[in-house]
Amino acid sequence: MRLSSTLSLYISRQFLVWLGIVFALFVVTAFIFDAVELLRRASGANRESATFMVLIEMAVLRMPFIASKVLPFAALIGAILTLTRMTRTQELVVTRAAGVSVWQFLLPALAISFLLGAFAVTVFNPFAAAMVSRFEQMEARYLQGKSSLLALSDTGIWLRQSDGERPTVIHARRLDKETLTLHDVIIFQYEKDDQFVRRIDAREAKLSEGYWQIPNALMTGPDQPAATATDYRLATELSLEQIENSFAPPETLSFWALPEFIKVLEDSGFSSVRHRQYWHATLAIPLLLCAMVMIGATFSLRLNRRGGVWLLVVAGIMTGFMLYFVSDLVLALGLSGKIPPWLAAWAPSGVFMLIGIASLFHLEDG
Repeated sequence: MRLSSTLSLYISRQFLVWLGIVFALFVVTAFIFDAVELLRRASGANRESATFMVLIEMAVLRMPFIASKVLPFAALIGAILTLTRMTRTQELVVTRAAGVSVWQFLLPALAISFLLGAFAVTVFNPFAAAMVSRFEQMEARYLQGKSSLLALSDTGIWLRQSDGERPTVIHARRLDKETLTLHDVIIFQYEKDDQFVRRIDAREAKLSEGYWQIPNALMTGPDQPAATATDYRLATELSLEQIENSFAPPETLSFWALPEFIKVLEDSGFSSVRHRQYWHATLAIPLLLCAMVMIGATFSLRLNRRGGVWLLVVAGIMTGFMLYFVSDLVLALGLSGKIPPWLAAWAPSGVFMLIGIASLFHLEDG
């Protein structure tokens, strides 16, 4: 029997209501915990500029990102609660007696999950990325007291360092990670009050422990004749790890902007594994939401015949969290280079979906 439009709308409405309730509870709870954590960090940092309203604004800015993280769990629990209620009230029993299979009455929830996932990727993600980017700036200003060390653009790499007396800005075309060498280097040195002091041009600058080694450096400055240093050394506290950690985190970049940023990263000589994996993981969100619905259905459809309603519901929720930790483990393997980034991003969603399909085949048709 074909699933009627009336029944489809009814199941869709029930799923959306429960998903919305669970999602709102998760977001509100996360907001409270995040605000408390920011208050704790501000009190520990003893920063008077981090007022209560500033910290609340920071918590609000993080909410879209947190919302995207809790959405799969909201889909899982929303599906469990929807199907559990319909099973206990015998609505699904009547539906099955009318000849509608489990695969048919799951279609509305799966369609909604897929559409929500597509919306989260294409529309909500750029909004969340902009909010997180603003949060990162406020966190650096009010809680960490520092700004980003590095920026990337089509023209190359921009680094900023300071020894407390002379801020220095370094521009290079690219970085050779194997030798820790910047190529086509221009260095601008300033006094503490941002007054320009000197410009240094060189073909390369090699990062050593505690300094940049710059051979054949051409130095020019205001009212000074040009001079050449065969082996100039510029003091620095930077390391390769600090430089790479100063990249814009992938969470602060729109889904649409990530491919271009990845290209700039690779052209500049840096690893793009973290950003490529995040892009694939974001693209896999619709499949992940559908997989959560399938997992939720596995623990919800046969309660009236098996008993132990809440035991199965709790088991479904615990399974969802277990899958979350497995997903984190696989993503960590991807970041470490053990498996390709695209595989690390897509494997959890694909495996969860296959587990849900196999479980339903076993329980309903086997």
